[in-house]
Amino acid sequence: MIARPLDGAAAASDAAIGHFDIRTQDCIAFLRDQPDSSVDIIVTDPAYSGMNQHMRFGHGRIVGSYGKPDNERWFHEFSDDPETYRVFLSECARVLRQDRHVYIMFDSFSMLSLGALVREHFDVKGVIVWDKMHLGMGHYFRRRHEQIVFASKGRRKVARRDMPDVWAVQRVHRGAYPTQKPVRLFEMMLDASAEPGFTVCDPFCGSGSSGVAALRSGCDFIGADIDPRAIDLAGDRLTAFATTGQDLLEPAR
Repeated sequence: MIARPLDGAAAASDAAIGHFDIRTQDCIAFLRDQPDSSVDIIVTDPAYSGMNQHMRFGHGRIVGSYGKPDNERWFHEFSDDPETYRVFLSECARVLRQDRHVYIMFDSFSMLSLGALVREHFDVKGVIVWDKMHLGMGHYFRRRHEQIVFASKGRRKVARRDMPDVWAVQRVHRGAYPTQKPVRLFEMMLDASAEPGFTVCDPFCGSGSSGVAALRSGCDFIGADIDPRAIDLAGDRLTAFATTGQDLLEPAR
């Protein structure tokens, strides 16, 4: 299903806001539907299952009781075994144009179990640390950061040389979506790697934060999420931003 297709942003085209196309679809099926070398940058935050399966956090406000099939507060996770993850990465490499960048987010468990696989498909340039500026959950040292693997397909310089590899961006507090990421985080990726008119791809678009960042940067956006609730939320958010310039989920910005 296509939610809020490309012409949904036409009313704001005079303001240099890009077009968007988001779909209720599994990440790999979505990528397989895309032509070879059809996107200019991939920015994504996969819904890894590893940390939750092994650590079982979960009677909080967002997740409810983890693992119960009738838990409406949770969301579908990506089956992040190495074989499936290799298929995901190979599809990302296929759809990404030559001499372009990719940013893939990791939690601490998935970074250790899957991070090295990115090198099989891309030229890894470094790891960015996202400092959330507030303490999160943790039974030992409480978590305050996540990692972002930055890599390229071919050769491409970053547009800015003044950005450190630690990004202090305040996390979204009590977001409308369980793992909602701040738009600013994706804006920083695009500031370094995108140009107006580029097509930004996020196969795990969730609440649509990456889409808002893309539109705000004058880029087109394509994305997918397996959860219809996420697509409804993101579709309303991107439509509102494309037509009014207002972000429904981060109104303070």
